[in-house]
Amino acid sequence: MRPILECQGLTKKYGNFFALSNLTLSLERGQIVGLLGPNGSGKTTLIKLANALLIPTDGHIMINGHSPGTETKQIVSYLPDRNFLNDHMRVNDILSYYNDFYKNFSMERASKMLDTLEIDKRARLHALSKGTREKVQLVLVMSRDADLYILDEPIGGVDPAARDYILQTILANYNENATVLISTHLISDIENTLDRVLFLQNGQLMLNATVDEIRSKYGKSVDVLFREVFKC
Repeated sequence: MRPILECQGLTKKYGNFFALSNLTLSLERGQIVGLLGPNGSGKTTLIKLANALLIPTDGHIMINGHSPGTETKQIVSYLPDRNFLNDHMRVNDILSYYNDFYKNFSMERASKMLDTLEIDKRARLHALSKGTREKVQLVLVMSRDADLYILDEPIGGVDPAARDYILQTILANYNENATVLISTHLISDIENTLDRVLFLQNGQLMLNATVDEIRSKYGKSVDVLFREVFKC
């Protein structure tokens, strides 16, 4: 089975600035991967390239052997780092929209998660708190039976009490052949969830290793190693 995500010499340049520079990596299926790096390291650029929101300057990025586009959108479930829903819509109307638009969307799974979070499906989004809106977005994304989930700061805007539930939701709602790519600054909160981490800096790959490899080789947690590498 081929990797779910492959980059070969992937480069994205804006004028004289390289957001990504000659990035080469491969992600196998069945992993939860942390995409980590300081601001400006290239994380968001990589995510946008994987979702066909940007076009590479050079090199290639492939999702399940295909260039990002209409075909890959059917197998990639993407959570951006900002609101992407119409605030005037009711939650149940958004569920219906997703159910009609995505063949791999599970209405039953979404309804169950919303009930657990005690989110009123009749409410309009603008009547919900920022944190609750973000939970709704995550529910929508994780209710698809996707091959690749790309989550950009999924726990950044929610209270600490909700983070454990969100991480458990991620763990419980992807199958063993799927991969979850999570970009976050809250490393200590998600470290126990991760199988592998990627460190990006200045658009280049600094580290690609499993969490177990990091602990055995460096004798440190991912969070501690990250702080040392990037002097946080």
